[in-house]
Amino acid sequence: MEPEREEVYERIPWETLEPASGNRQWLVYAVAAALVLGALAYSFTRNQQVTPAPQAETPVLTSTVPATTATSAAGPTPSTAASPVVVAEADLYAVDPERLVDLVAAHAEWFATEYISYDGSDESASTLAELLPDGVPLPEAPEGTQVFVDWARATNVTQNGSVAFEVEVIVRSLLAPDGSAFTRQPPQRLVVPVELDDDGRPRISRPPAISGADPLEPAQMSLQVVPPEVVEALGVEGEVVGGLRGAEGQWLVVVMTPGPDGVRRPVTLEAPDPP
Repeated sequence: MEPEREEVYERIPWETLEPASGNRQWLVYAVAAALVLGALAYSFTRNQQVTPAPQAETPVLTSTVPATTATSAAGPTPSTAASPVVVAEADLYAVDPERLVDLVAAHAEWFATEYISYDGSDESASTLAELLPDGVPLPEAPEGTQVFVDWARATNVTQNGSVAFEVEVIVRSLLAPDGSAFTRQPPQRLVVPVELDDDGRPRISRPPAISGADPLEPAQMSLQVVPPEVVEALGVEGEVVGGLRGAEGQWLVVVMTPGPDGVRRPVTLEAPDPP
């Protein structure tokens, strides 16, 4: 038997190793497409960094007062609760000056009313004792005295210090001594000293100074004679004292008109244009 011969090829016959089908080219395309899609997916996943959700800040209470909660649509919201504190002078400076003046003036008017209308009764004494400073005696009223304050108005407020004020109050009263009829008294001028305590409340610091009210100077009004046709167009009963003519020719007529109490008082009426 002859020994088996080994065949030697000058080149490798690759075509004999390939499958007979013609799908090799499509397989190469599919592999390439898969590699491209894998690279894109890796790049997209790498760029999507997960950012942690921000933590809600917990409010820090700087006060030892327990916190209160206010209900809202999103749930209860913590808030600090203010506790009553002593009002310092620096806090008073932060208050609206007009509110401070109104507070002091109102307290002075109240005091002036109680002070002038004091009649010695238990109620009058109890109220005035709470308004006057400790150690200051109450007024001494004769038995049967009746005083009625018609009106009391603060006309001026002067600030003498950070918490000290002087309020000028004009008071008009009616007096009925010994049960007789009331008689109207001349206006009185009271200078009421008011201070704010540590809680910001007004207090009378000492008894007021009292004097007669300063006389007033009336304004000047130069009345003119009103033409008869204007008086006729006015059509009112009463004595025509005079009038003022405006820049556009209209008349303001002063007429003495009786009231329900029978008192004739000067009133101003605007006259219509004459026909």
